[in-house]
Amino acid sequence: MSTRIGTDTVGTDPMVRVEDVHRSYGSGATAVHALRGVSFAVPRGELVALKGRSGSGKTTLLNLVGGLDEPDAGRVTVDGVDLSGLGENGLLELRRDRIGFVFQSFGLIPVLTAAENVGVPLRLRRTDPRAREERVELLLSLVGLAGHAAQRPGELSGGQQQRVAIARALANEPALLIADEPTGQLDAETGLGVMELLRAVVRGQRVTALVATHDAALLDLADRVLELGDGELVES
Repeated sequence: MSTRIGTDTVGTDPMVRVEDVHRSYGSGATAVHALRGVSFAVPRGELVALKGRSGSGKTTLLNLVGGLDEPDAGRVTVDGVDLSGLGENGLLELRRDRIGFVFQSFGLIPVLTAAENVGVPLRLRRTDPRAREERVELLLSLVGLAGHAAQRPGELSGGQQQRVAIARALANEPALLIADEPTGQLDAETGLGVMELLRAVVRGQRVTALVATHDAALLDLADRVLELGDGELVES
């Protein structure tokens, strides 16, 4: 049986709590130990940056927090809910209603306009068309793309596409925003603009964000920085 995730969860506990989490791939001598006893908490309303070289375990950790993967040992709690207690339907509901995802590759649907891409999560929730249009208009304005609603991804710059992706991630008013190298395909100036947008979203929309990045120049915008090395938390 799945545990229902409501949209009105309120609490003083951290938005994310990771406790002694381990995750390995494969077995025996060839096993890859992606995470080795990682523990930390992300307070509500903060932008926390996760840094580390390629292969340090950043993406694996984000997948566990987002309910896209399960740990071999340890516990992950999001918005007061222990993910190990959720069945498949409960995890789907969590990702749909409480978590927004932003990826390095943008993940936009090429044949849809910017507005239609932002509206996809709202269509999945069968939001009233008028309310959906108003929400999409508000979000595109929030990310500075009010004049680009009718353009398709191929007609937008990389920075604009990432802004559309952020707007889409915010469509269902998530409590937690997870971003995996959101500036990885952008030049330094554009990437900084995207990170500044994420900073503004956290402050203005009361969202908590966990952002993986390898760009040291962008880390100053975070409230806190966590560093992974060989699957272990080595600095905060």
